[in-house]
Amino acid sequence: MPTLPWTIPNPAAPNTEAFVMASRFEVRSAKDVPRFFAKSLVAWRQVRAARGALGASLIAQPLKRTFFTLSAWDTRDSLYAFARTAPHRDIMTSLRPTCRDSTFTFWTVPVGQLPITWDDAKQHLAEQARADEAGRRAAAS
Repeated sequence: MPTLPWTIPNPAAPNTEAFVMASRFEVRSAKDVPRFFAKSLVAWRQVRAARGALGASLIAQPLKRTFFTLSAWDTRDSLYAFARTAPHRDIMTSLRPTCRDSTFTFWTVPVGQLPITWDDAKQHLAEQARADEAGRRAAAS
């Protein structure tokens, strides 16, 4: 499936910062892919109408059982309000058991740097995955 392109739900105020979130989800099995994909499209429609959303994109790699999300928000509070609102909240709760692995990362950028590139997002995700793994190792020892 192709990448759903960067969509701009709301204009950004000039000379401000955007709060960016990227995520990577790997589902447990191929049978989980259609459900995860369908639910991700529902969340995609929600983010396109969400207050404070400055941009969003999605990559689905069904053969790899992997999904990526990328979004920018006017504030951290806007992102968290979106995450707590149905249907997103209910989708994430229902899909949690299907996920084998997930990574979330957050950072800020000047709004003039939007849209965020997928190369940049994947670099942030890789750095976060390494930090998460180091934290798990430290906690286990």
